[in-house]
Amino acid sequence: MNTEAKPTRKYKRYDPAFKRSAVELWLAGGKSAQAVAAELGISVQAFKTWKQPLAVAPPASGAQSVEELQAENRRLRRELQYALRQREILKKTLGIFATPAENALNG
Repeated sequence: MNTEAKPTRKYKRYDPAFKRSAVELWLAGGKSAQAVAAELGISVQAFKTWKQPLAVAPPASGAQSVEELQAENRRLRRELQYALRQREILKKTLGIFATPAENALNG
């Protein structure tokens, strides 16, 4: 009698968030399923079965009008200018605090 037990095959279980992000990476990345599956260390067959229920459908009316895009661009440019001004102020302030006072040297 052969008393050796056959090793049972253990299947990896992936949580839905991992599956969703893997499918999004595949669809948005422009790489083949084989390449993405190899990078993530999963089988291509399992990877392709995840695609059907998890593939994100394109938004029905996601296209913005030109005016909306221009308004958003103007808003983002204003925010960038504000952030750049803040950075320059902070750099100048740091420069003031970093230089030693003259009377501190003569101490």
